Amino acid sequence: MYTLLTRDGLAKRGRLETVHGTIETPVFMNVGTVGAIKGAVSTDDLKTIGTQVELSNTYHLHVRTGDELIKKFGGLHKFMAWDRPILTDSGGFQVFSLSGLRRIKEEGVYFQSHIDGHHIFMGPEESMQIQSNLGSTIAMAFDECPPSKADESYIRNSVARTTRWLARCKAKMAELNSLPDTVNPHQLLFGINQGGILADVRKEHARIISEMDLDGYAIGGLAVGETHEEMYHILDETVPCLPADKPTYLMGVGTPANIVEAVDRGVDFFDCVYPSRNGRHGHVYTAHGKLNLFNKKYELDPRPIEEGCGCPACRTYSRAYIRHLLKAKEMLGMRLCVLHNLYFYNHLMERIRAAIEEHRYKEFKKETLEGFLTPEEELR
Repeated sequence: MYTLLTRDGLAKRGRLETVHGTIETPVFMNVGTVGAIKGAVSTDDLKTIGTQVELSNTYHLHVRTGDELIKKFGGLHKFMAWDRPILTDSGGFQVFSLSGLRRIKEEGVYFQSHIDGHHIFMGPEESMQIQSNLGSTIAMAFDECPPSKADESYIRNSVARTTRWLARCKAKMAELNSLPDTVNPHQLLFGINQGGILADVRKEHARIISEMDLDGYAIGGLAVGETHEEMYHILDETVPCLPADKPTYLMGVGTPANIVEAVDRGVDFFDCVYPSRNGRHGHVYTAHGKLNLFNKKYELDPRPIEEGCGCPACRTYSRAYIRHLLKAKEMLGMRLCVLHNLYFYNHLMERIRAAIEEHRYKEFKKETLEGFLTPEEELR
């Protein structure tokens, strides 16, 4: 059950009670596509850095290892030794990202595996079955993510099909949750709003899916090629059309600045691969912007990545040492950068929640965004 605790403007401070524990929102979900965060990050590490929700990918776990095998282990929580909430996406994004390997029909999507080329069919019922086998806390409805710049007729037809698929997902979820051998009979279902950058389509779709009384609502199909200004405009138009008393999830977004802006527009769930992906390449986040630790200027820098940071990297190691590890291609360097970045994102969400509770979010947003734009060199 989701409880809206307070609001500061449109910013929401909420709490989602689940069978796997409580989620304090706004929240950033740490992305572990195949049941692990890339960068040699364990589930014990995730607890140390303050992770509330881990996110895994339905399509990828289905094609490699297999959801039926994971069900035999008692579900993804037991398989990966994680006892807090897990959200699984539906495989719908792969309809977009693997466009060269799939065909979309009314019944669902025909894929070729990106691993070995074997043929796969996934529709709403199959996606729900896979996610039920995984036993995630939150399952995402199966949808199509149309290209943001596709023509209007394509987007309208795609959104109408996504709506029909959502009804099928809801019916299948209810059936699966009632079965005696279901891994998680309390699995929640979030629907997904689509519509490219067409505000009228977005708003109409938001109103239609709001009437389906789901456990939460996501906004998909953003951060896929449109500008930040276009994304913020769509949020301004769409979020007010979704239920304020349910979680609102902006899928695949984004930078720290994107998150701060989206919270101000009423979004309270986020995920993105940026912190882990950038960390693996030596790019680390601070309150004063992003640093590239491969730069020679850090060769003799004795400071932690960020002064005052409580992450495992900053508590012990210098920029110079982490740079040395990265240059030497030692995995520890990559791991420390990923841990720092995820800690930074998780801690940013703690600060966001506090600012909303104290009704000072506008000031927090202004100060935080100004900080991100400060060149690090000028602070010395």
